[in-house]
Amino acid sequence: MVLGVSGGIAAYKACELLRRFSESGHDVTVVPTASALEFVGAPTWAALSGKPVATDVWTSVHEVPHVRIGQSADLVVVAPATADLMAKAAHGLADDLLTNTLLTARCPVVMAPAMHTEMWEHAATVANVATLRSRGVLVVEPAEGRLTGADTGKGRLPEPEEIFELCRDLLGRLSPGSTTHSGGLDLTGRHVVVSAGGTRERLDPVRFLGNRSSGRQGYALARAAAARGAEVTLVAANVTLPDPAGVKVVRVESTAELRDAVLSAAAAADAVVMAAAPADFRPVHRSETKIKKAEDGSAPSITLEQNPDILKELSSERPRPGAVIVGFAAETGDDSGSVLDLARAKLARKGCDLLVVNDVSGGAVFGAEDNEAVVLAADGTAVDVPRGSKGALAHVIWDQVAARLPSS
Repeated sequence: MVLGVSGGIAAYKACELLRRFSESGHDVTVVPTASALEFVGAPTWAALSGKPVATDVWTSVHEVPHVRIGQSADLVVVAPATADLMAKAAHGLADDLLTNTLLTARCPVVMAPAMHTEMWEHAATVANVATLRSRGVLVVEPAEGRLTGADTGKGRLPEPEEIFELCRDLLGRLSPGSTTHSGGLDLTGRHVVVSAGGTRERLDPVRFLGNRSSGRQGYALARAAAARGAEVTLVAANVTLPDPAGVKVVRVESTAELRDAVLSAAAAADAVVMAAAPADFRPVHRSETKIKKAEDGSAPSITLEQNPDILKELSSERPRPGAVIVGFAAETGDDSGSVLDLARAKLARKGCDLLVVNDVSGGAVFGAEDNEAVVLAADGTAVDVPRGSKGALAHVIWDQVAARLPSS
């Protein structure tokens, strides 16, 4: 693979990205721009990659590097990608080794932009990003946060470990010898909303009603959608995981906050996947002071009321016509029926298009790295997903969603 590095202050973060690629067994060729070497020198890249580095097309010219490097790559990642580099790539300019490599590459290309907010939002950059995406380049949305100096805003390079995870996800979906830039970016141009985590209903300033959801499956869904080219809004309820690269994260605490955030984002969404675990009930009255223990050992009486059913509301009202709605069901089975019996009844009751069913008997799934499920559809079909990574399950879910999306 090729790691392109353009001239931004975030170039130092690419060292960590290179380390992760190398340690996971990838053969990495680093191609920096001349400006990038002002931030991180050639000896650093050579030491970390085990290969010499060059910025121009004249070094080792007998090996025709300006053509060979791109031709032989399975993946090209540019991190950071500056406004200047993306402008050159969008217009087919080739004045150094990296831009030549981008012109000759026939493999998937990932660009992780990093720049000041004003530069990211400038009409020229917006147009260049749209052009690159239309050609099948996966341009990752930059993160929000601290920029150069005291400035903050959108334009920060996503964390290297998350760029690595996105690229690993993309590579895992490529067929050997793939020669397409798109690399299966079947959600390009689509906006999807994913909820994740478990909501908390406050009892008093220190206690709450909640559940064991870690948010891992929701985050895997968000990461997988971003790797397939989607614009992703992730509504996260009490999750401590790092933000997936290229994903807008909206943080909430209670079920009411989750409902408001999901419904707001769903108005412009092609698909909504409700992977979060909302609390079914909330206390009618919340104490503004800590509830004390009674001297006689008696327990306080807490009256609960039902929270809104977000999945049912989404399915019945459809904020955007034609949107695909996906729910999750964590079931254990009981005297009234098996896990699948209860899940089919829930699918009919909720009115969603797909229902991902987890058997959580004995606390399975919660917080685990892997998962297994059955994806039930409103048309009566079912897809069994054997135990595997939560990322693998996420892609099965998006396969089912993509098959049901109306033509754009």
